[in-house]
Amino acid sequence: MNVAVLQFPGTNCEYDTRYAFEKLGANVEIIWHKDTKLPENVDLVVIPGGFSYGDYLRSGAIARFANIMESVKEFAANGGKVLGICNGFQILLEAGLLPGAMKRNSSLHFISKFNHLKVINNENKFLNKLEIGDVVNIPIAHHDGNYFIDAEGLKELEANGQILLKYCDEKGNLLDVNGSVSNIAGICNIEKNVYGLMPHPERAIEALLGCDDGVKMLEGFFK
Repeated sequence: MNVAVLQFPGTNCEYDTRYAFEKLGANVEIIWHKDTKLPENVDLVVIPGGFSYGDYLRSGAIARFANIMESVKEFAANGGKVLGICNGFQILLEAGLLPGAMKRNSSLHFISKFNHLKVINNENKFLNKLEIGDVVNIPIAHHDGNYFIDAEGLKELEANGQILLKYCDEKGNLLDVNGSVSNIAGICNIEKNVYGLMPHPERAIEALLGCDDGVKMLEGFFK
């Protein structure tokens, strides 16, 4: 499996992401934002976390105009799989590859901790190794993770099985962590080949470091 991990000025999770996918057996190449083309043999594009372009204007608002993003859009339009984690999710929203928008956390504070997530839909490549209702413990680290979509858009997400993950407690009871509409932590597009989530599965792949729940999430791309 060949994975391309994008890198923007301010990205800080590209090497964690590369390590995670290499640990699972992938060949990983880091792609600079000024590049105009993705590798021809790429199977998955990952937009990792960080603070692309310093998060000026809005998180992800400048990165959407990067040279490489035109190639990402073309790749996704042709059915290629794209995963956006944290700032990567914000970039996918700004680029119009996923519906909705991000606001400042309702607490107005940066949140950095492990938090449980409930699997809402597994009929997709990303979460196919997990069962609906499974609870995983994954780190979150964000300031603008308050996902917003209007009532009509939320109905469409629900009807099309686009809601992937929701914040919850260890027993699976839904939890308001940052103000996100319907406690949403991750979604996909209607074609189910573009995925975005605020939590960091690439930071939960070593039991020695506290948790390896992220392994089953990322392994889904290898099936």
